[in-house]
Amino acid sequence: MNDEESLVVVNKIFKMVFNKENNMNMEELLEKFAFDVKLPKQVNDSTTNEVTWADSINSGKFITNKNMEERDTKTGWMLERCDVSSLEDIINVWNTINLTTTERVYDSINVSKSDTIYSCENVIRSTGCSRCKNVIYSDSCSNSEYILASQRSTTCNFSIRTDDSKDCSNCYNVICSNKVTNSLFIQDCFNLYECMFCSHIANKRYCIANMQFEEEEYFEIKNAVIEWILSS
Repeated sequence: MNDEESLVVVNKIFKMVFNKENNMNMEELLEKFAFDVKLPKQVNDSTTNEVTWADSINSGKFITNKNMEERDTKTGWMLERCDVSSLEDIINVWNTINLTTTERVYDSINVSKSDTIYSCENVIRSTGCSRCKNVIYSDSCSNSEYILASQRSTTCNFSIRTDDSKDCSNCYNVICSNKVTNSLFIQDCFNLYECMFCSHIANKRYCIANMQFEEEEYFEIKNAVIEWILSS
């Protein structure tokens, strides 16, 4: 997925979460929303020097999944036996083939700048995701669609910064919660609809900071909060 396609996805997410059009570019979105999300890093394939993306960069030596598979098909990875007289000799030989595989994408389509992606469609700069569609700057999410800067969540849709949560939709900044809809800044909650700045409560609607509000005054405050989020 390229930047242009990604911005179309982001705009759909913004409309559902904020009822606003997105006016940020990809770098601005990364800085504002995904600043603390574990994302693939840009590195170079050690065999071709081409740019690639890796979940782990500890080894310092890389090969794209495509190039690894090509060598496996053409020449294989077995080496001719040579004389080794020490552990150092063995490690030196190992270093010639010990390359970290990057851009590991399986049974997926339209995926870019990502690593360890399984059965997904339309993904950019994400890692550890499975059975997802329209994913941007996210880590370890599953069975979700239209997510931005989210982590370790499942069955979430149209969500921004949804972490360690399940069954959330049209939300922003939801942490460790379940069944939350149309809400902002929620932590450790269950079954909330149209709530903001709430923690440790369940089965509520139109609450702000764990206080009950009337529907009309709730939306007046919500509109002001959205303006603050997008302008700050």
